[in-house]
Parts: sequence; structure tokens; C-alpha cells
Amino acid sequence: MDQHVLDFTNIPTTCISDAMDGLNNLHPSIKPLKEEYKVVGRAFTVKIPVGDNLAVLKAIRNARPGDVLVVDAKGDQYRAIAGDFVVGMMQTLGIAGLVVDGVIRDVAGIKALNFPVFSKGTAVAASGKAGVGEINVPISCGGVTVHAGDIIIGDVDGVVVVPQDIEQEVLTKSLEKLNKDQLREDKISGNREAILKHLDELLSK
Repeated sequence: MDQHVLDFTNIPTTCISDAMDGLNNLHPSIKPLKEEYKVVGRAFTVKIPVGDNLAVLKAIRNARPGDVLVVDAKGDQYRAIAGDFVVGMMQTLGIAGLVVDGVIRDVAGIKALNFPVFSKGTAVAASGKAGVGEINVPISCGGVTVHAGDIIIGDVDGVVVVPQDIEQEVLTKSLEKLNKDQLREDKISGNREAILKHLDELLSK
């Protein structure tokens, strides 16, 4: 994992989102399968038609350890793009996580793997393998354009995408936001008079 990716590891998605004015958040319907899941890594993009996951298998074969598979499944919620067996292969090969604008299945098995999966939910039906699809191309996932190599950060609040060409700028702004929030918390929280003063200042603007 390269240094820029590591630098984002302990920053909440909320701070990163604020640093980009909320422009690169995936749709809030894409949630972690377990609240404690956190994923950080570079995007390995996958574009598939509804109901066909062969390109997902191709991506698993070609992704590098530490990559996050980001799958444009057109938001389909009827056919799952992966189950516990496929997700288990991702984990064994060192992939950092799965983000899909679609659904997965075999929920109990995937939760037992403790592998970060972010999706629109679960379904019973499996996908076919007709072979249509592309990897490492620009995609749309959750309403956001994602390019291969963009930094993906996901936590309990959702998923954000940091484009490669602005990642240093976003990192700097995210850390500034995190520090500012912490200073405000330390100064105001639990202090009635400080809270009232803070509210008055906000409301007077």
C-alpha cells in the first residue's frame, strides 16, 4: 500500500467528504455489510451488465494486493454479483475490499470472513457468466465517476472517492478538517456556556 493511501487510513469519510464539498460521495444506499468495516485502497474498477459477473472474476485475477474492487453493476438489486466463495477468493488474494453498486449474497458466510463489503444490500439470485464486461475502465458507481487508481475510503458513514489528480490537496484539507473538529470538540462539548455561545455565533451569521 503506497503512502498516500496509508495517509487516509485514520481519517473519517465525513472529513474527506467535507474536503471535497460533498462531490465524491457514493450514494448513501451503498452501505457496509457490518458497521465496523473500514476499507482504504486504490480502485480496481469493474463494469458489468446486469446479471453477469464474469468480469468480476477477471478483476479478482488481475487486481493487486491492497486494491479495492469497485463494481458498476448498474444498481441492480435482483442478481448478486458475488457470494461468500467469490469474496473468499478476494480475501485470500489480498484484495482490500469490495464496493458494488449492486448486491451480494451468502451474507452469513461473508460476515464470517470479516472482509469489508459495501453494497446496496443482498439478494438470493446469482449472476450468470456470459462474459460481457470490462475492467480498469472509468465507471459510474453510486452516482460518482471512478477511475482505476483513485483512492477509495469506506466506513460506517459510507464511501468516498478521491481522484488521483487531487489526492494531496484532499489529504491536506481532510487533516485540517479533522484537527478543526477535534479542537471544537475539546473546547465546547460538555460545556453549557460554550455551547450556547457557539450556537449564538452560528445563528448571528
